Amino acid sequence: MTNGEHAKPRRGGAAIIPGLRYVDAPAAIAWLCSAFGFERRLVVPGEEGRIAHAELVFGDSMIMLGSGHRGGYDRLLVHPAIAGGVTQALYVVVDDVDAHCARARAAGAEVVMEPVDQEYGGRLYSCLDPERHLWNFGSYDPWTGPES
Repeated sequence: MTNGEHAKPRRGGAAIIPGLRYVDAPAAIAWLCSAFGFERRLVVPGEEGRIAHAELVFGDSMIMLGSGHRGGYDRLLVHPAIAGGVTQALYVVVDDVDAHCARARAAGAEVVMEPVDQEYGGRLYSCLDPERHLWNFGSYDPWTGPES
């Protein structure tokens, strides 16, 4: 989806939506859609090829992202390359962990933990995107609990 096109709206209530900054946000958007299966909900171009704001959806979930700047809000954030590693990670529920891992790997994701069954239920793998943000994809859905 692009500007003006929107995914199905939420039904209300509170929501937590992770926000990320990328050095090359246009490339990150294309890669996240190709590798992980996100869809563009809204992309607002900024100056000089930057992205002022973007919303990508995955099922009923969303992330927001944009191009990193060196002022205001971005002074509160440290990019993984500058921090010397990742300080936080995202977790996304997927139906088929192994197929998702294969798709991400084919798109160039660095798989840092191969798919493995978890003691608490479900299956999980971890990977780094091209700008070294850590992503976890698993079949365990904490809203429904362990698989039967």
